[in-house]
Amino acid sequence: MIDSKLLVQKVAIIGAGPGGLAAAIALSNLGLDVQVYEKAQDFRPAGTGLGLVSNGLNCLEAIAPGIISTLTKSGCPVHQTVLKSMAGETIRTHSSTLLEKYGHPLLTVWWWRLQQTLASRLPSEIIHLNHRCIGFEQDESGVAIYFENGKTAYADLLIGADGVNSTVRESLFGEGKPNYLGSMCWRSVLEYRHELSNSYQLVFVKGNQQFMYILDVGEGYTSWISRKFIPDCQLSQSPEAAKTRILHELTGWDDSFRALVEATPAEQIWEGPICDRPPLTHWSKGRVTLLGDAAHPMAPAMGQGANSTFEDVCELQTCLSQGASLTEALANYEQSRIQRTSLIQARSAIGEMRYYDIDTTKQTSERFSEGDAAPQLNNDEFQDWLYNYKPPAIL
Repeated sequence: MIDSKLLVQKVAIIGAGPGGLAAAIALSNLGLDVQVYEKAQDFRPAGTGLGLVSNGLNCLEAIAPGIISTLTKSGCPVHQTVLKSMAGETIRTHSSTLLEKYGHPLLTVWWWRLQQTLASRLPSEIIHLNHRCIGFEQDESGVAIYFENGKTAYADLLIGADGVNSTVRESLFGEGKPNYLGSMCWRSVLEYRHELSNSYQLVFVKGNQQFMYILDVGEGYTSWISRKFIPDCQLSQSPEAAKTRILHELTGWDDSFRALVEATPAEQIWEGPICDRPPLTHWSKGRVTLLGDAAHPMAPAMGQGANSTFEDVCELQTCLSQGASLTEALANYEQSRIQRTSLIQARSAIGEMRYYDIDTTKQTSERFSEGDAAPQLNNDEFQDWLYNYKPPAIL
């Protein structure tokens, strides 16, 4: 066991999503006393289907050896995809080369299954539900974290892993609401065998400034995700209204696509805006730092939200195990991550608009200072740079 007690002993993590739980596993492996605080009152089936690729999978395996095997059994390795028109016509099929190139296929999993798999690697008593963080105070000796339920926790290090609307980030930097990208999303996961799932593990349907993903996420469950370019962000007033709205948006689409939405209970459909935030120049202040979507929220176009979060976890674990002080460790953590994640954020924002045949390359590059983040890369070079990431070794 690595002795990290010279830096910190007690760590508090806000957020029990996959990033927060992975961080809890990684830092527990260093011998630290880690406690996770989650605003939800209980763990229940939630979230969408997501794709794990080699950079994220390599990190997950380093954090929790054997987890890839577990996730593969509950998820779906994608070897063939199909592009369809909204009328149901096949435009082209594609056999994935990710396994041959990078050592892992695209693995589609249900967010909730990923969360539960990670939670099973931790003692249940360190995960505290019904703890909504409302703020914190810190000094040279530690951090006091305050919760809506009136409780207070104390730690040597506070990690905000609480998503795009992070309370920890807002307390640190006071930025306000995230940036709406003009992309509205509806999604769900349900036990359903789509007629196309017998032949393809991933279906992409292209409409008029609108698209739909249909993912096999394993164990008989299907994830559907539909997004549409809508400049004004307006949410439906009820789950029933959201379901009616997405069905209206799919008017003229093939019945097989609409049937998937029609089979979904209204209360299980998530409706919300796709948002990001501009990169920060630093993620930490004193004894507080950020991780995952709290640090670098990005559009889902490249499927890198979870994967880049697991990179964060590995880098933070390494920096805490090797730093001479907490200040140095957190500075090294930021320096190892901000340049890379800024470029992924920029490419993701551009990719989101290209779904709708809208070119925002210039504006996005200026907003994210992409030119300063890394050398300009073509698509193949960028994919190699992205997927070939390997977690740092713990010495």
